[in-house]
Amino acid sequence: MNSLNQQTVWRALAEVMDPELPISVVDMGLIYDVRVNGGAVDIDMTFTAMACPAMTMMIDDICAKINTLAQCSGTRVHVVWNPPWTKARLSERGRAVLQSMGIAV
Repeated sequence: MNSLNQQTVWRALAEVMDPELPISVVDMGLIYDVRVNGGAVDIDMTFTAMACPAMTMMIDDICAKINTLAQCSGTRVHVVWNPPWTKARLSERGRAVLQSMGIAV
Protein backbone atom coordinates (compact mmCIF):
# COMPACT_ATOMS: atom_id res chain seq x y z
CA MET A 1 0.00 0.00 0.00
CA ASN A 2 1.32 3.45 -0.87
CA SER A 3 1.71 5.86 2.00
CA LEU A 4 -0.07 9.17 1.99
CA ASN A 5 2.31 11.91 0.93
CA GLN A 6 2.31 15.40 -0.55
CA GLN A 7 2.55 14.14 -4.14
CA THR A 8 -0.55 11.99 -3.69
CA VAL A 9 -2.46 14.93 -2.24
CA TRP A 10 -1.36 17.30 -5.03
CA ARG A 11 -2.51 14.76 -7.66
CA ALA A 12 -5.89 14.49 -5.96
CA LEU A 13 -6.21 18.26 -5.70
CA ALA A 14 -5.58 18.49 -9.45
CA GLU A 15 -8.93 16.67 -9.87
CA VAL A 16 -10.89 19.23 -7.83
CA MET A 17 -12.43 21.72 -10.20
CA ASP A 18 -13.32 25.36 -9.75
CA PRO A 19 -17.14 25.37 -9.76
CA GLU A 20 -17.31 28.34 -12.13
CA LEU A 21 -14.57 27.51 -14.64
CA PRO A 22 -13.34 24.25 -16.22
CA ILE A 23 -10.02 24.46 -14.40
CA SER A 24 -8.67 22.68 -11.33
CA VAL A 25 -7.86 24.44 -8.10
CA VAL A 26 -4.20 23.54 -8.72
CA ASP A 27 -4.13 25.00 -12.24
CA MET A 28 -5.91 28.06 -10.91
CA GLY A 29 -3.03 28.52 -8.47
CA LEU A 30 -5.29 28.51 -5.43
CA ILE A 31 -3.25 25.95 -3.46
CA TYR A 32 -0.30 27.44 -1.62
CA ASP A 33 0.92 24.53 0.47
CA VAL A 34 0.20 20.93 1.38
CA ARG A 35 1.44 19.30 4.56
CA VAL A 36 0.99 15.65 5.46
CA ASN A 37 1.61 14.47 9.00
CA GLY A 38 0.80 10.81 9.31
CA GLY A 39 -2.75 10.65 8.00
CA ALA A 40 -3.59 14.29 8.69
CA VAL A 41 -3.57 16.65 5.73
CA ASP A 42 -3.33 20.43 6.04
CA ILE A 43 -3.84 22.57 2.95
CA ASP A 44 -3.23 26.28 2.63
CA MET A 45 -5.32 27.83 -0.11
CA THR A 46 -6.50 31.19 -1.25
CA PHE A 47 -9.27 32.50 -3.46
CA THR A 48 -9.30 35.02 -6.25
CA ALA A 49 -11.54 37.32 -4.19
CA MET A 50 -12.44 37.65 -0.52
CA ALA A 51 -16.12 37.66 -1.46
CA CYS A 52 -15.91 34.51 -3.59
CA PRO A 53 -19.37 32.92 -3.29
CA ALA A 54 -17.95 29.46 -3.92
CA MET A 55 -15.50 29.37 -1.01
CA THR A 56 -17.44 26.90 1.14
CA MET A 57 -18.25 24.69 -1.85
CA MET A 58 -14.60 24.53 -2.92
CA ILE A 59 -13.37 23.76 0.60
CA ASP A 60 -16.00 21.04 0.93
CA ASP A 61 -15.01 19.58 -2.46
CA ILE A 62 -11.34 19.56 -1.44
CA CYS A 63 -12.02 17.88 1.89
CA ALA A 64 -14.31 15.32 0.27
CA LYS A 65 -11.67 14.44 -2.33
CA ILE A 66 -8.69 14.26 0.02
CA ASN A 67 -10.60 12.34 2.68
CA THR A 68 -11.11 9.51 0.14
CA LEU A 69 -7.37 8.93 -0.11
CA ALA A 70 -6.05 5.80 1.54
CA GLN A 71 -4.59 6.46 4.97
CA CYS A 72 -6.09 9.96 5.22
CA SER A 73 -7.46 10.55 8.71
CA GLY A 74 -8.72 14.07 8.04
CA THR A 75 -8.23 17.24 6.05
CA ARG A 76 -8.06 20.80 7.23
CA VAL A 77 -8.13 23.67 4.78
CA HIS A 78 -6.63 26.95 5.92
CA VAL A 79 -7.67 30.00 3.93
CA VAL A 80 -4.79 32.43 3.55
CA TRP A 81 -4.83 35.84 1.93
CA ASN A 82 -1.15 36.58 1.94
CA PRO A 83 0.28 36.60 -0.59
CA PRO A 84 -2.81 37.63 -2.52
CA TRP A 85 -3.76 35.60 -5.57
CA THR A 86 -2.75 37.05 -8.93
CA LYS A 87 -3.00 35.62 -12.42
CA ALA A 88 0.73 34.94 -12.23
CA ARG A 89 -0.22 31.91 -10.10
CA LEU A 90 -2.05 30.24 -13.03
CA SER A 91 -0.37 27.14 -14.43
CA GLU A 92 0.38 27.00 -18.15
CA ARG A 93 -2.54 24.59 -18.59
CA GLY A 94 -4.82 26.86 -16.59
CA ARG A 95 -3.74 29.85 -18.63
CA ALA A 96 -4.47 27.97 -21.87
CA VAL A 97 -7.94 26.92 -20.68
CA LEU A 98 -8.88 30.45 -19.71
CA GLN A 99 -7.52 31.88 -22.97
CA SER A 100 -9.55 29.31 -24.92
CA MET A 101 -12.64 30.75 -23.19
CA GLY A 102 -11.70 34.26 -24.29
CA ILE A 103 -10.47 35.32 -20.86
CA ALA A 104 -7.40 37.55 -21.04
CA VAL A 105 -4.64 36.28 -18.77
